[in-house]
Amino acid sequence: MGRAKATLPLDAIDTFLTRIVRTFLEADVDDVVVVVGHEADAIVSSFSASGLPARFVVNHDYDRGQWSSLVAGLGVVDRPGVSATLMTLVDVPLVTADTVRAVLACYRRTHAPVVRPTAGSRHGHPLLVDRSLFAELRAADPAEGAKPVIRAHASAAGDIAIADEGAFRDIDTEEDYLRMISDRTSGGAERLRQSREQA
Repeated sequence: MGRAKATLPLDAIDTFLTRIVRTFLEADVDDVVVVVGHEADAIVSSFSASGLPARFVVNHDYDRGQWSSLVAGLGVVDRPGVSATLMTLVDVPLVTADTVRAVLACYRRTHAPVVRPTAGSRHGHPLLVDRSLFAELRAADPAEGAKPVIRAHASAAGDIAIADEGAFRDIDTEEDYLRMISDRTSGGAERLRQSREQA
């Protein structure tokens, strides 16, 4: 997109990253850890203005892909007393706090090793993974990442039907971004195009 997705504005209040952190906090997630890599200083600086509480860990191997960021995050959250971790991507900023709560409630009810939002054949975010799988995630093939581990341990008990489209809306390109902003605000896409040209 020409700049870090984490710092892209969603509205007058939030960037992608601040919205995700705010959503997790609203859902009573007690420890939010953000893994940064490319443009880490700019992302941390942008986030600090929000005043939201979150811990940051730098993934120095970010060029090795998403799996390396997952491993960096596990290195921070894997400690006594932690039973599971929630994971999401900065590309999926519109998930609601109700969806996060539903994922947590499903885990507390079923103790499924993997809990994920579903809608038909689609799987969304956030994804919850039990601590029993942390070692398997660390040992995963970097080329394939976490997906084989998640698929191997997914279950009917952990797949929960979610109507929240934000759990499945992945913002990957400039076109995705402008479409999303346009959907959310009248004339928003044009204002963001102008802002980008001025940046």
